[in-house]
Amino acid sequence: MSVTGFVHVNINCSDFDRSLKFYELLGFQRAIDVPAHNTAEVAAAVGMSPYTVKGALLILRNAKMPLMIDLLEWQDPSDNEPPYPHLYHLGIARVALATDDLDSDVAFLKSHGVEFLSEPATVRIEDQPASRFVCFKDPDGTTLELVE
Repeated sequence: MSVTGFVHVNINCSDFDRSLKFYELLGFQRAIDVPAHNTAEVAAAVGMSPYTVKGALLILRNAKMPLMIDLLEWQDPSDNEPPYPHLYHLGIARVALATDDLDSDVAFLKSHGVEFLSEPATVRIEDQPASRFVCFKDPDGTTLELVE
């Protein structure tokens, strides 16, 4: 294998403009707009027939390690079913973001009406230092996590 790094996480949304504003609250900025239509070859590569999408690649400003989100609103075809009902489903369950000030970030997000699953929790794993984390939802119900 020749894997050298992480490229992006794809998050589908029902309203790109609304979700873009939410992810901008988290510190992401628009880096590259995704073409609304692409070639038949690109559509086939993602297991689809030709499609219409509204989206952009977002990059985390001031990141210690590069992180990019591929935020997409599928317009044709479209499926607005809510994401998974719980975090123990198969596949990707949540995306965790690092923070240096969990309490401040939680207060900021709560002031913007963000839904949290609970208050921050402390986790201890064997000989590792304790860490604090909290899970919250994006506008479509996708679970995200802040870890300090």
